Amino acid sequence: MSVANMIGVACVQTALTSAILGATAAHAAGPAAVNLGGAEALIILAKTGIIDLSASSIDGNIGISPGTDSFISGFDQILDQSGSFATSLKVAGQVFAANYQPPTPANLSTAVGDMQGAYLDASTRIPADFAGLYGGDLTGRTLAPGLYKWNGSVGISAGGVTLAGGPDDVWIFQITQDLSVGSQAFVSLSGAPKSSNIFWQVAGKTTLGTMSRMRGVVLCATQVVMNPGSTLQGRALAQSSVTLDSSRLSEGASDTIFIEGFQ
Repeated sequence: MSVANMIGVACVQTALTSAILGATAAHAAGPAAVNLGGAEALIILAKTGIIDLSASSIDGNIGISPGTDSFISGFDQILDQSGSFATSLKVAGQVFAANYQPPTPANLSTAVGDMQGAYLDASTRIPADFAGLYGGDLTGRTLAPGLYKWNGSVGISAGGVTLAGGPDDVWIFQITQDLSVGSQAFVSLSGAPKSSNIFWQVAGKTTLGTMSRMRGVVLCATQVVMNPGSTLQGRALAQSSVTLDSSRLSEGASDTIFIEGFQ
């Protein structure tokens, strides 16, 4: 074989190797993502209350059902002429409640049902890739994509936790008690993970401490409490209430799914 042909073969082999490695790298790691259904149209969804104690900012739609707009507090919402949604200076989106005009009640009922279905899906996935890891203390750890389960509470203190992976990778955290993210604790992303592919299924209460930074979709069976200065890139989907205090919620620049009107 001539030198030229040898070089040509080598180039082809290199190209094939790169293609194979690229395909491998593009393959999503971790479990399949949780389908949020109609709940994906909302950045906050609760059943009994949405409360802002002071000067929060929300980039997306919020909704409550079966609770009415009287259980949305601190937003000074103004009902639109259509009667199907309201607006608020704190919400870069729209506000929906079960007592608003159609099609809002039916849409919210579907969203709540889908939220509960998503919670059930996330909570029943098996088998866990990691069970009881670090005794539930994730401080200072780096976690790969996968299905994680704890029979107890999970805490993250000021050292924070890092989720390392790619844009299609998925993390599901099954927590049978509470999730506590401490004051000034950060959930950081390494690589290019998307907040929409990170799911925190919490059977107890979820608490985000003062000035904490959280990433992912919080599927909480009870309440989500965000303390002063806390931020969440993702969603707060609670089967009771969501309480904010000078908090900020956004979906993240890389995976925004802003649905105008929720119609």
